[in-house]
Amino acid sequence: MAKRRRLTAPDTAELEELEAGFAAKPSISPFDAKTAAPPIAQVAAEAASLNGMAAVTDRVALAQDQGDAARWRDAESAGLVAQNLTLDQIDADFIRRDRMVEDEEAMAELLESLRVHGLRTPIEVTPNGDGFGLISGYRRLDAFRRLAETDPRFSQIPAFVRQAGTGQGAYVSMVEENELRSNLSPYERGRIAVLAAGQGVFETTEAAVDVLFAAASKAKRSKVRSFAVVHEALGDLLQHPIALTEKAGLKLASALRDGAQSKLRQALASADASDPKAEWSLLEAALKDVPEPSETKARGGRPQEIHRLSPQTLPGGGEIFAEVSSGEMRIRIKGRELDIKDAEQLTAIISDYLA
Repeated sequence: MAKRRRLTAPDTAELEELEAGFAAKPSISPFDAKTAAPPIAQVAAEAASLNGMAAVTDRVALAQDQGDAARWRDAESAGLVAQNLTLDQIDADFIRRDRMVEDEEAMAELLESLRVHGLRTPIEVTPNGDGFGLISGYRRLDAFRRLAETDPRFSQIPAFVRQAGTGQGAYVSMVEENELRSNLSPYERGRIAVLAAGQGVFETTEAAVDVLFAAASKAKRSKVRSFAVVHEALGDLLQHPIALTEKAGLKLASALRDGAQSKLRQALASADASDPKAEWSLLEAALKDVPEPSETKARGGRPQEIHRLSPQTLPGGGEIFAEVSSGEMRIRIKGRELDIKDAEQLTAIISDYLA
């Protein structure tokens, strides 16, 4: 009977020797060129590798976040990000509006569309002190204010905030929007050019027309200038100006350039036109008395300019406004109650001065 061999557990030194032997032993597979590594070393290497991969992924994600944030800031500064603004933050009279009347039927359609579908296109505003000045979207803002009276959903309105200021950019944005959405009447085009020039946004009415209607043809800009002449000369007396056809406006402008301003103003001031047709009849009658222009007179040319003097503030309250044009001066006193006797004394003083 064979003698059994008694097994004993290896001590620490023997275990270390065995570990070193396994590490040095070549791979059984002849195609495996890698050197075997201790198990603990393999675990450490794999952990380090995975940690490195995670760091790369984090850096890529961080770079994407930073890029998105930069693009967001650029879009926001360019006014391409809509913000919800409360209605009382917005000044609708920030700049002079180009449209003179609102179509209530069209407004009713807009109100219904907003109730059902909401606002599809935000309005445009520009920072103005603690609030914002409206550039474009007057009808949409008006509609929101009407709806907000009964529906709190409309207490805020989406708006693009642009750094347009009160200068030319604000007027250009307003005109461009109205030209795209629904064309302005010829008179409204001429009027807004005059108003923008009068506020000092442009040096002259002609310059205002060139910038505000830069996309229009040369012929169309010429017509806008003609209606600007009509507004400058007759705008304070016309009761139905937007009803003027293009042909009628050009006829009036031609007569005004030939010195018919006094006759036309007298005709408008002497009667109350109840409708556009009656008003045009008054003007046509006055035009018949205007002599035909000389055939040798140059055609076209620079439209007549009306020069507005700086307002004078009266010590007791009120202001004096004056306008000077070729062959005429107009004086308007606002904020003071004057009776007939006062007016007679003022005209007598002016008469003595001009004598």
